[in-house]
Amino acid sequence: MQALTSAMLLPDDADRAILLGRVWSDRLGGPCPVLLRDGRLFDLSGISATMSGLLERHDLMAAVTTDGLPDLGALDDFLDGTAGRLLAPIDLQAVKAAGVTFADSMLERVIEEQARGDSARAQDVRARLAPVIGDSLRGVRAGSEKAGQVKALLQEMGLWSQYLEVGIGPDAEIFTKAQPMSAVGCGDKVGIHPMSEWNNPEPEVVLVVRSDGTILGATLGNDVNLRDVEGRSALLLGKAKDNNASCAIGPFIRLFDDGFTQGDLDRLRVSLRVEGEDGFVMTGESPMEAISRSPADLVGQLLNRSHQYPDGAVLFLGTMFAPVKDRRGAGQGFTHEVGDRVEIASPRLGRLVNWVDRTDRCPPWDFGVGALMRNLVGRGLGERI
Repeated sequence: MQALTSAMLLPDDADRAILLGRVWSDRLGGPCPVLLRDGRLFDLSGISATMSGLLERHDLMAAVTTDGLPDLGALDDFLDGTAGRLLAPIDLQAVKAAGVTFADSMLERVIEEQARGDSARAQDVRARLAPVIGDSLRGVRAGSEKAGQVKALLQEMGLWSQYLEVGIGPDAEIFTKAQPMSAVGCGDKVGIHPMSEWNNPEPEVVLVVRSDGTILGATLGNDVNLRDVEGRSALLLGKAKDNNASCAIGPFIRLFDDGFTQGDLDRLRVSLRVEGEDGFVMTGESPMEAISRSPADLVGQLLNRSHQYPDGAVLFLGTMFAPVKDRRGAGQGFTHEVGDRVEIASPRLGRLVNWVDRTDRCPPWDFGVGALMRNLVGRGLGERI
C-alpha cells in the first residue's frame, strides 16, 4: 500500500469546492467532522459532533463556511498517519444503493443470472445475449413507454429477467448496502469474501441526502460485489454485498453550490483503474448521462412517505462498469486478486483509492453507533450529537 497525498485525492477545482469529511484525530481521541480548506482540515465538532447532525442543519452552508474553526492540521498529516487517519465521510446515515441503473451493467446482471454464478460460462452467455438485449436497452428510460415495449419484446423472446424488471421497469431496486458506521474510507482496505472466485469493484457516484429528501451533494463509492454469489441466487444479495470492509466511500463529500450543481453531477464522468501485484491493469471511463433513471427519481423511491431516514442517507447510484477483461484465463473475465489497488475518480469529486484483501483479513468493524456515542460523551460533545 503506497502512501497517499492530498494532491492525488482532491478534485481538480478543490480550491473552489466545499468539501466535508471525517477524520480520526489522535490529539482529540476520536472522530471529527471536518471542512477541508487550502489543504488543511478544520474541526466542525463544535457545530455538530456527527456528520449526520451537521448535514441536517438548514443553515449548513453558513455553518461550515464560518471563520474561526479549530485547525486540526494538514490533510497530508492524516493521510500519512502522523495526526490520525481519514475516515469515510458519513456516520449515522443509512447506506443504501440502487441496482441495475446502467445498460451495460444491466446486461452483466442478466449474464450472472444465466451463468448461475459460474464465470467460466459467462463468456458464452454474453456472446448469445449481448446482440439482442444490449441493443434493446441502450437509451431506454426506466418506466417509459419505450421500456414497456422492450419488456414485451423480450418476454416474447423468453429473455425477460428480474434484473431487467428493476432496470427498466417502473420500480427501482433500492437495497441496504451496509450498516451505519461500517463504511471504510479512502486509503483503507476493501474486502472480498474468501468464498468468492468471481467478484469486482463497482465504482459509483454516491448522493448525500438529508432526511427531508434534499440532495445536498455527492461523493464516490465502491460497492464491492461478489458476482458468483449473487449469480447463484438474487436472494443472496445480502451475502454478496454486505461484508466486512465491502463498502468504501470518499474521500470527501462535495456540497452543491453555485460552482457545483445537480446539472454538473448529471454530466460527471467516472473512471476506474485496477492495478494488480501481478502486473494486471484494467481501466475504463463512463458517463453519468448513461443512467436509466434520474438521481431525483431514485431519491424519490428511496425516501418518501413510506420510507423515512431521520438521520439522513447516502445512495449509491449504480455502477456504470461491467468489468469483463480476462485475468485468470481466456473467457473467465475479471476478478479481484488480493493486493489490487482500486482507484475510482471523477475530476469534480476527487479520487477514492483502496487496496483489496480478504474480508477476514481486513480490520474488523468494531466502532459502531454505541462506541461513537460513548466517545462523544466522553469528549464532552454529548449535547452536539
